[in-house]
Amino acid sequence: MATIGYAELPVPGGGDAPVGPAALAALAEAVDPHLPQHVADRAERDEQYAAAPLHTLVSAEDGSLWIKTSDDANTWATIHEPLQAWRPITLASGYTAGEFRPEARREGNRVHLRGRIQRTDGANVPPAGVKVGDVPSDCRPATYGMWGGGASLTGDPITGVGRVEVLGTASSTSLGGAGSIVWFSQDGTTGVPWIDISGSYWTD
Repeated sequence: MATIGYAELPVPGGGDAPVGPAALAALAEAVDPHLPQHVADRAERDEQYAAAPLHTLVSAEDGSLWIKTSDDANTWATIHEPLQAWRPITLASGYTAGEFRPEARREGNRVHLRGRIQRTDGANVPPAGVKVGDVPSDCRPATYGMWGGGASLTGDPITGVGRVEVLGTASSTSLGGAGSIVWFSQDGTTGVPWIDISGSYWTD
């Protein structure tokens, strides 16, 4: 059978014997990998299309769109996924939400945090390294995330800035394990009434 187009779709030629059902079946089989496939979610994609060929395009009910990047592995590139909702962060014992609720949002391999944290007893957050919470399990970095975090200027701080870290499996310390949010500061000696964890990091 002859083929046409970039997809090399099989089409019977004038000299081919009448093979209608077989020709239609061959055409359908050739067209199928080029059609967008439909699933309910990522889990159904992984279950039904793990063995699909390279370049298979799959869309989910929430608008997610993926393309397969391997012929023999269940590996996908994300073309689009809707933004997740902000989710609460689990605060460490002795700490509570400040003026703005501490939350996390994952966007692909990027995690964004926001919000303020303070002590439940009203005392200052110590300037030394201290665990103040944990991110959701799917937001844990492979190594660690680190950025400058704001803080109250009340008391003896001069800059009102410290360091926020999210520990990964390769950076766990006595202060916490993977996913722990840790605050460090050398600004002043008395600590601060609240800290702000707004920042972002990569999970990979």
